[in-house]
Amino acid sequence: MAKQKVAMLTAGGLAPCLSSAVGGLIERYTDIAPEIELVAYRSGYQGLLKADHIAITPDIREGAHLLHRYGGSPIGNSRVKLTNTADCVKRGLVKEGQNPLQVAADRLAEDGITILHTIGGDDTNTTAADLAAYLGANGYDLTVVGLPKTVDNDIVPIRQSLGAWTAAEVGAHFFDHVSNEQSAAPRSLVIHEVMGRHCGWLTAATARKYIQRTQHNEYVEGLMMNTSMKNIDGLYLPEMAFDFEKEAERLRQVMDERGYVTLFVSEGACLDAIVAEREASGEDVKRDAFGHVKIDSINVGNWFQKHFAARLNSERSMVQKSGYFARSAPANAGDLRLIQSMVDLAVESALNRVSGVTGHDEDQDGRLRTIEFPRIKGGKHFDLSAKWFGDVMDFIGQPFEAA
Repeated sequence: MAKQKVAMLTAGGLAPCLSSAVGGLIERYTDIAPEIELVAYRSGYQGLLKADHIAITPDIREGAHLLHRYGGSPIGNSRVKLTNTADCVKRGLVKEGQNPLQVAADRLAEDGITILHTIGGDDTNTTAADLAAYLGANGYDLTVVGLPKTVDNDIVPIRQSLGAWTAAEVGAHFFDHVSNEQSAAPRSLVIHEVMGRHCGWLTAATARKYIQRTQHNEYVEGLMMNTSMKNIDGLYLPEMAFDFEKEAERLRQVMDERGYVTLFVSEGACLDAIVAEREASGEDVKRDAFGHVKIDSINVGNWFQKHFAARLNSERSMVQKSGYFARSAPANAGDLRLIQSMVDLAVESALNRVSGVTGHDEDQDGRLRTIEFPRIKGGKHFDLSAKWFGDVMDFIGQPFEAA
């Protein structure tokens, strides 16, 4: 059997699992196949194209357990789509006339890589699928095994992506402090914008964690810091129908009665309508290498602020985004367990030459398995019929229906 050599990379946005997943892979290979050489491509697919890698030395192996304590990526991230040749040329990652897939494949072959682990979301792993398909069609002998990372929890057909549980918990902690801003001025409107381009799972899960965190608080009766000040008054997701007039009227009554309104808004809520509105006015809406609207340029929370503040007669309004705070956190206990199980399977699959993405397969009764690359897709919608979500909306007191 040919000598094995393992490479790993992390790509896309951050999530509270990257550092731990890298540490877990290093530890697992060191435990069961210590003779295998390990390297990491710096800054994801960019490092692969630029032949920039980090050797996993004995000292790094010895200290790998420390990576479970931290957020971020110890080997760096980037957003590179290997099938978007024009973007790769523009960024200087390949030369005019080169095929990025071929450049990546040639680099892996030249480096002697036999196993590649990709840790990322749907874009990272669909890019890995493109690479695996190219390698197979062109006679390269390489096994590619991905681990599913995204705080949005929107990868088809994976039940739970790495890092999402932590992001919800940390986002709730973030807003537990921010919600006290309701006491800073009369008739305040505070909007918590949560990550989630196509999928509202993280916003809903963050709301759930926030309610669990605050609902049993004890307060000094008769003062303004009370249960209603810590409540959520509205929650808006991409999957929900949105009637501005009805919601404005409902929230105006809340504002008049309580003197403050708190909203949780997914960054993808009403996104299509906002983009259409801007493009109709002649604005050039920016998109990334994958064709996605650059979400930071849209500022959905600001749109909600602009439209609701006037209708609610707010004296003070603000938007607070928990995204970067939440996605940069170290993995919590639940995610650490999930990471370990997926890492163990990823290494086992790689050594058995089975390519795919590890995850609990929703089409096979939630069984943890290495899912075939062609079945991996992004943009999974959150299921509004989930009982826990119905309980959240009942607690908020907001009627809702699917879009």
